Amino acid sequence: MSPHEFSAAEAACHIRNGSLSCEDLVRDLLYRSKQLNPKLNLWAELDTQRVIRDAQQKDQILQTQNPDGPLHGIPVGIKDIFNTKGIKTSHGSPIYENSIPTFDATSVALLKSAGAIIMGKTVTTEFACGDPPPTVNPWNKHRTPGGSSTGSAVGVASNIFPLAMGSQTAGSVLRPAAYNGVIGTKPTMGRISRYGVHPVSWSVDTMGFFSRTVEDAALLLSVLAKPDSKDQYSSYVSSEDLSFDQHFELKPKSIGILQSFFLEECDPEIKSHVSALTNLISNEGVKVEELNLPFDMDLIHAAHRMVMNVNGASVHTKGFDKSPEQYAPDVRRMIEIGKLTPATTYIKAEKVRQLYRQELLKIIDPYEVVITTTTKEAGPPDASTTGDPRWQAAITTAGLPAISLPYGVTPDGLPLGIQIISKPFEEKKLLSIAAWIEKLVGFKLKPTVSQLTQQ
Repeated sequence: MSPHEFSAAEAACHIRNGSLSCEDLVRDLLYRSKQLNPKLNLWAELDTQRVIRDAQQKDQILQTQNPDGPLHGIPVGIKDIFNTKGIKTSHGSPIYENSIPTFDATSVALLKSAGAIIMGKTVTTEFACGDPPPTVNPWNKHRTPGGSSTGSAVGVASNIFPLAMGSQTAGSVLRPAAYNGVIGTKPTMGRISRYGVHPVSWSVDTMGFFSRTVEDAALLLSVLAKPDSKDQYSSYVSSEDLSFDQHFELKPKSIGILQSFFLEECDPEIKSHVSALTNLISNEGVKVEELNLPFDMDLIHAAHRMVMNVNGASVHTKGFDKSPEQYAPDVRRMIEIGKLTPATTYIKAEKVRQLYRQELLKIIDPYEVVITTTTKEAGPPDASTTGDPRWQAAITTAGLPAISLPYGVTPDGLPLGIQIISKPFEEKKLLSIAAWIEKLVGFKLKPTVSQLTQQ
């Protein structure tokens, strides 16, 4: 087994027991990146010499003392809207093409404290909005890899790094996770600090991450779920139960299946796969019930989009007024609509979101988790889009924690994701049930090197 095939938890264990050096791990990953990235185009910034030096320093530490933390020597890809001290952070925009931050985002600082190596900055859509980047889906170059956390999802799927940071305002973690056949985790809004991350929408932005196993998701969340006084939206709910030592599989007693609009309006192929998965879960003795939501989902999505537009306009007002021509079309459209939206309309949109969240929580309360498809379809065959975000935005706008778990492939060989959703701050239960479903479905497929190099 090559080092690039190890999960983060496996690699960390090998590093601690001396059977794998940090330098050997990063050199193997860098070699794989050299092979594949010319096809995939997932890096916004990669300094191979810096990464090797960092790995050598991690190895030197182990000669005289204990590991820095649970991620000692583990390379992590960082979405290019997270500030990284001394490393270029361009937010996917030419406006910031020469920007080098003087401080780390809180999440990046926590990763470093846990011993992680910042491998590089991954490609994002411009300002984490809708304009597609040039990154390629490793399963099929003719299918979108999703966005906005595009490079992070593609890098994890391609075994170029085992973990990566992303962010989600509509569906920017869960959707690319589904399209690329990896695990995307979006905790409760506020679980992970947003300080030092370029905002899209203040009242919706949620930090998340990618991994290839639920175990790695639990490991990463245990590092990142810390309160931060620098983030006004940071949660101070106890995260003691998220200690990695407490991670375990949990067979649920009851699961709700979200039907409307999620399964009613998705592709028939997706609906069929979700039905098969539901039957598999039910055959294990789990009580499964269908849930039909009594909401006008077009209104919910419109309210979510309106909030994004107005907040986005607020974030970019100064730069946009100065140089509107430097913004990509989707970002420009968001800002222009936001600037024209009356304050009363914005307030109504926020009220719609609040009422929706309250009623949705009542509906899902009897169940340990609810599940539904992550996406409307397998990665759409259209490079001009990052995919339809509504299937994820309906959960994001309510602030609920969710995981996208790969569970099967289409006849065309494209991965499918199931969205597992829990109540706020019940990430431990969410991760434990996700681990049980992960074991049940036994999804092990990955895009192969021959796929990646011959497309």
